[in-house]
Amino acid sequence: MSDFPEFIQFLYEKYRNLDSGKLACYIPELTKANPNWFAISIITTEGEVFEIGDNQENFTIQSISKVFIYGMALEDCGREILLEKIGVEPTGDPFNSVIRLDENSKRPDNPMVNAGAIATAGLIAGRDPTERLNRMLDMFGRYTGRKVFIDVPVFMSERATGHRNRALANLMLNFGMIGSNIDEILDLYFQQCSVVVNCYDLALMAATLANRGINPITRERAVKSGYVRDILSVMYTCGMYNYAGEWAYRVGIPAKSGVSGGIMAVVPDRAGIAVFSPLIDRCGNSVRGLRVFEELSDRFKLHLFDLG
Repeated sequence: MSDFPEFIQFLYEKYRNLDSGKLACYIPELTKANPNWFAISIITTEGEVFEIGDNQENFTIQSISKVFIYGMALEDCGREILLEKIGVEPTGDPFNSVIRLDENSKRPDNPMVNAGAIATAGLIAGRDPTERLNRMLDMFGRYTGRKVFIDVPVFMSERATGHRNRALANLMLNFGMIGSNIDEILDLYFQQCSVVVNCYDLALMAATLANRGINPITRERAVKSGYVRDILSVMYTCGMYNYAGEWAYRVGIPAKSGVSGGIMAVVPDRAGIAVFSPLIDRCGNSVRGLRVFEELSDRFKLHLFDLG
């Protein structure tokens, strides 16, 4: 751990001027991000913090939220009910693919693609939309150690342009995978993606999973330890869009990315790591983030199957 500060300084300087990739444009509000933002945060299960760059710069969590909503649905419904509605198989298709919903089981492949995340949002317990939203925000707060809020302009932007997600929801309704309250389910999904975090928050959220569900700073339990295995499993196999296989090969730790430029990864029993940089590649992953994680994994032997 003593080598972290010097090495992340080296990585920050090495990649801060890397300008390949582009800002996410299918959600109009995301085009307002500064392409120069760049941050690296590492928080250990002992609560040690190592960070550099724009760690306090706010951005919306986007698809990284799927990890934590899945954990919440596991606690609300249990593993077997979730498996009836949502698979756990990786897919080489884009995260917003419609095609595979019309095959075989009619259920989404996994909770990390949009269809699976929408179905997961439909399983969150609550008497009404307000209670479900407040429960979700409270859950995120246990991971971050502070109250979180929703970026309303991003939420409205997602809602106004989310026609493909609306199509996915209607198709799943046709197959009986979600209830008829489509607008409520989609609003919760758009709201979860619009939760505001920073790079430090993501590292702490990852460290909480690395620490078997207990926030290493606040010592508050965020999720039952028995479900951390499920969460990390789908992160490892499905968390990096249609780059998941190459990520598992090159980096080899459970991770999840978002099109706003965040990547969050979990080194079980050791640390949570996050990188934020808004320039993304064709798969939706942060270009600088990929490079940083590849070098961190190699330098510190983080790959789960690195036996040397």
